[in-house]
Amino acid sequence: MKKTYLTVLLMLYAGMAGAADNNKTSVNQAAALNAENTFRVTTRPEIVGLWGMEIPNNRKCIEYYNFKSSNDVVIKSGEEWSAGIYDYQPPAQSDDQIPALILQVKYDNNQKDCSGNTVDQTGEISQYFVKWKNPSTIDFCSNEKAEQCFATLYRVLP
Repeated sequence: MKKTYLTVLLMLYAGMAGAADNNKTSVNQAAALNAENTFRVTTRPEIVGLWGMEIPNNRKCIEYYNFKSSNDVVIKSGEEWSAGIYDYQPPAQSDDQIPALILQVKYDNNQKDCSGNTVDQTGEISQYFVKWKNPSTIDFCSNEKAEQCFATLYRVLP
């Protein structure tokens, strides 16, 4: 009789434990379904990253352009470094146009650059057109038809 009584109690206890586990699982599943999507998709201009350009007259010196996703840019050339902002404008129709790049220098330390020049570029605004040769090579051009390109930059970091 004792064995029967213990067996019944054990079966009841096991059934209640299983029901509690099932209830806990369904509560967790409901919480997961009600959770907000915490993933964010952020797009950034394709020019973002660190780029380097060899100077024709001084191949030992590389001029670096660091385009940040916040539209800030840092340019390092020899002893000179500049900081500013940029606006990269991809074409509305990619068939016949190339992207435009506008740079404004906000600060220049006025030191000698890779070309040997010492020019304070603070406040200067420049517009270039960007001809993409491939995902890691671009040319800076002076017109939208990419006929007058004067600088080639190579991607250093993504």
